[in-house]
Amino acid sequence: MEFFQEHVIGPVSDVLYSYVLVYLLVAVGIYFTIRTRCIQIRYFPKMLRQLTHSRTHGEGISSFQAFCVGLASRVGTGNIAGVAIALTVGGPGSIFWMWVVAAIGMATAFIEATLGQIFKVRADDGSFRGGPAFYIQRGLGSRTGGIIFAVLLIFTFGIAFNMVQANAISAVLDASYAVETGWTTVGLIVLSAPVLFGGVKRVARIAEVVLPLMAVAYAVLAMVIVAINIDYLPEVLKEIIGGAFGLTELAGGFAGGIAAAMLNGVKRGLFSNEAGMGSAPNVAATATVSHPVKQGLIQSLGVFVDTMIICTATAFIILVSGPDIYDPSTPTRVEGATLTQAAISDGLGSWTVSLMTVLVFVFAFSSVLGNYVYAEINLFFLGAKQLVINVFRVLVLIAIAIGALAELIAVWALADVAMGLMALVNLVAIVLLGKWAFAAIKDFHRQAETGTDPVFVADEAGLPGTLEGDIWLRRPAGSAVGAGDG
Repeated sequence: MEFFQEHVIGPVSDVLYSYVLVYLLVAVGIYFTIRTRCIQIRYFPKMLRQLTHSRTHGEGISSFQAFCVGLASRVGTGNIAGVAIALTVGGPGSIFWMWVVAAIGMATAFIEATLGQIFKVRADDGSFRGGPAFYIQRGLGSRTGGIIFAVLLIFTFGIAFNMVQANAISAVLDASYAVETGWTTVGLIVLSAPVLFGGVKRVARIAEVVLPLMAVAYAVLAMVIVAINIDYLPEVLKEIIGGAFGLTELAGGFAGGIAAAMLNGVKRGLFSNEAGMGSAPNVAATATVSHPVKQGLIQSLGVFVDTMIICTATAFIILVSGPDIYDPSTPTRVEGATLTQAAISDGLGSWTVSLMTVLVFVFAFSSVLGNYVYAEINLFFLGAKQLVINVFRVLVLIAIAIGALAELIAVWALADVAMGLMALVNLVAIVLLGKWAFAAIKDFHRQAETGTDPVFVADEAGLPGTLEGDIWLRRPAGSAVGAGDG
């Protein structure tokens, strides 16, 4: 297995992520930004308003719950460790490029979530299911393409990534409190089982309470540290901007150069917020909204929260800590989560070890739940009945147990390749289906301009083709709002 990983999986992963996906994701993001006339900027106020008016729901889960489940998967240990690694390898300038790709990635996230809503289907219990597998089959007429995507996602998110997140939880508890992995394994199984067997709706109820609290707590932690070190802030911003354009290197600072800053910032931003990867649309489609664009706006905001708030919080925590903790001229001295933990301890004291342990645990555990939801939705696409879904839930619990007990370098490497291939399939699909989302935007804008709450009716939306199914077939009688929230 080690030989296979080193000579097959490793090289494929390097080519896929360093030379294909980075450029393709950026190109697609720029394309959708132009085609939507910078919707992530023009409609940002609408994103915030939609978030505050998205708590009610009908047959499916609420728009806000879908936002939180998507955020649960996006926000993980990578937001704490991954940004620190980008800083050590790419320098402060990598943060600027992380912001840039998040800004254009918001357009991509909007398109794929809107498509997820347009092509969603109704499950037996009246709730909704959708995502790339569904819009590949229904929009492009390719059942085979949908199956390929679904299989890749089920393995990547349902099994491999859950192993990795469980391993992160086990590692942090062992390092902070010397908790034996056996006890961690038992604890994770006890916590996970009732939530997983409760299905998508139970995960959504947990996520909408836990994720906002933890995200706010982490952001507040960062703001406190920045406030304490406010004198360093102008210098931090100077390092970020200067490093992004090579000015710091000219002045004798970080030696990695503009290429290192750009590459690492772009990779960190893309693979943290998952825009274009095809993961978040799976849960975006489960929300009950009156118009697909509403959930597109919500999921686009998820990219903003993940990168502009959570990842930026990590960056500022490290950068205001000063040269004793982080020195751009010697970036490899301390890496990853250790660097973030050291910066927080330096800023607020050793008591933060307990707080960071809780935050890492919650972020990682919420990712487990979000990942499972993605997998269950794609099992539904493959036609799995309740017995098969229950068996899969048991397999996920076994995967969590194995992840907590063992090092999983090979599994992680294989999951990277699977996720890369999954992203390629999704990117091709959303570019080909983009015209459906563009039509939905025009319909939404037309209705909003008249002062009415937009309601999506397939026959009235000017779609480029016929949309089968009854979800968006007609305007609800006696109501200006579709099934569910406004």
